[in-house]
Amino acid sequence: MKAVCYENPGPPDVLTYTELPDPIPGMGEVLIQVEAVSVNPIDTYIRSGAVTMPRPQPTIPGCDLAGRIIAVGQNVKRFRVGDRVWGSNQGLLGRQGTFAELACVHEDWLYPLPQGVTAEAAAASALVGITAHLGLFRCAKLQQGEVVFVNGGTGGVGSMVVQMSRAIGAIPITTVGSAEKAELARKLGAVHVINYRSEDVVDRIRAITQGQGVHVWYETLREPDFVRTVDLLAFRGRMIVMAGRQAQPIFPVGPFYTKDLTLYGFAMFRASPEEQRVCADDMNRWLQEGKLQPVIGVTLPLKEAAAAHRLQEENTIGKAGTLTGKIVLKP
Repeated sequence: MKAVCYENPGPPDVLTYTELPDPIPGMGEVLIQVEAVSVNPIDTYIRSGAVTMPRPQPTIPGCDLAGRIIAVGQNVKRFRVGDRVWGSNQGLLGRQGTFAELACVHEDWLYPLPQGVTAEAAAASALVGITAHLGLFRCAKLQQGEVVFVNGGTGGVGSMVVQMSRAIGAIPITTVGSAEKAELARKLGAVHVINYRSEDVVDRIRAITQGQGVHVWYETLREPDFVRTVDLLAFRGRMIVMAGRQAQPIFPVGPFYTKDLTLYGFAMFRASPEEQRVCADDMNRWLQEGKLQPVIGVTLPLKEAAAAHRLQEENTIGKAGTLTGKIVLKP
């Protein structure tokens, strides 16, 4: 099979597009003919060496995929040959990644691909959708009518937070950096959109919430400002952090506990298969109903994975602002 791989961590150029042996499904695994994968920041962190995890040799990057099952291993109970599936959580904790024509994945990390949903949409929704769902519902227990704030409402996780919040009747507020992104955020379901380049974010949030504050703050920035955020949270508000591995910001302890606030931190790949399946079930329903539509900014052939990683890093680390939504690769 053709696959993207690397031997040792380094810059995007360590990625090579080459021929590797076809994988063979083991106990509980299925073999998938991959139709689409997507790029996530964690893929680039592992490839660069910024995040250290056990890796197969050679290492195929990639967490997300969608495709068709062409073979099953022993003791597979949930799927059969011919089923179309999607999944995430690959390329992590020693599991091989997805940037290949074929991938062996344990059935615990796979979900049925709903009729009418494209492989590209499923792959682009996978990790970011599960991440958004875990934060909103497992952690913060978001309820109908509550106000949610998320930075970057047209980004990978941010766009999912906006749409999932709206799907259950919550009120999403988000930030964008241009008029074009503001229009897209509104189409995704954002009730209030703040252009952080031309508006004062703090003043706008206070005005929107009439001084009562935000019930759920979903932080996607790598350097959170807890002083600002705690001040903008409502009584018994909840804040979620899932980015910024090296961040060590100042934390306002007094204002935090006297408002009865709660702070949740989580890494998506630490969630159990059962917890992630709860997310996937909701996502499948919303995808089929048209309530969840991933923002795909760039689609490239798989052989251009190095360019895709470079573009992802320029926007995640370099904050170039040249990418809206997800990068999808197709074998």
